[in-house]
Amino acid sequence: MSQPPEDLVEVLRRLGIVPPGAAPRLTALAGGVSSDIWRVELESGPVCVKRALPRLKVAADWQAPIERNSYEVAWFEAAGRIVPEAVPRILRHDPAAGLFVMEYLAPADYALWKEELRQGRADPTIARAVGERLVRIHAGTAGRADIARRFETDAIFHALRLEPYLEHSARAHPDRAEALMALVRVTAATKRTLVHGDISPKNILVGPRGPVFLDAECAWYGDPAFDLAFCLNHLLLKCLWTPRAAAGFLDCFAALAAAYRAGIDWEPAAELEARAARLLPGLLLARVDGKSPVEYVTEERDKAHVRRAARALLARPVATLAEVGRAWKDEIAFGTPQ
Repeated sequence: MSQPPEDLVEVLRRLGIVPPGAAPRLTALAGGVSSDIWRVELESGPVCVKRALPRLKVAADWQAPIERNSYEVAWFEAAGRIVPEAVPRILRHDPAAGLFVMEYLAPADYALWKEELRQGRADPTIARAVGERLVRIHAGTAGRADIARRFETDAIFHALRLEPYLEHSARAHPDRAEALMALVRVTAATKRTLVHGDISPKNILVGPRGPVFLDAECAWYGDPAFDLAFCLNHLLLKCLWTPRAAAGFLDCFAALAAAYRAGIDWEPAAELEARAARLLPGLLLARVDGKSPVEYVTEERDKAHVRRAARALLARPVATLAEVGRAWKDEIAFGTPQ
């Protein structure tokens, strides 16, 4: 925890969340690598506080500006105007402290999608709903000059996504560096919709009214194919985490991709899908050889599966997500990693 609790309480008092003189109980919550998160007990009920860190909690030296916290709040606000039930309610925001307060969504009512997948509960209905809500947010922000101006966050997106994922992987795989750096250039230059930047099962709650998206620190006006590929990437990797449910994860992959494609109305669907299909192997490779490897792909045999599939697709790009899915299925079923 990077900020002593008493300092945090002072900020909450200033925001009017904690009454003067009150000493609420704070509980650190498990989160990602980029922020500290607390549950704060108030007389009116618990709230959740999130504070951005200047240096991310990974082995590599990975730093990012804390003003991303303000863009995260802005993403929740923009997305909430399109799909209100898809985002948590923001209660207070202190941009100077890089901190905001949001409603606490109780685990009893909001299951973490990542945990559902870890348990082998691969429900295509949930995946389909994720795709439907994501594409609605993209469609509702496509071509919006006001949104584009609000989210001119190219430097933050580069620091949090393009450099640690694709550029770092290019340094680890010099014989695929040209393909990976081409993905960086295309992604950075494509400006279509508001992008979340971290659409991952660890950031999606399955609530009573459908999926809820969290952790929009990488919010950026850019290429929606990144969000699509980023989430689909996790469904492929889960096949290595919970192998008995691999067929179900591939069904979720297909359901999410189909639901998303059905809602594309701002550009030719085939063009967006092709960008996502080319980007996906780069993101696959990044989750074993980038700055933020997934914590559950630890066996060398599994890492070799990822490298084989990703490197082959980088060398011979495909134009559809179904082709990526088939290549991955063939690799994990029949691959013989060296």
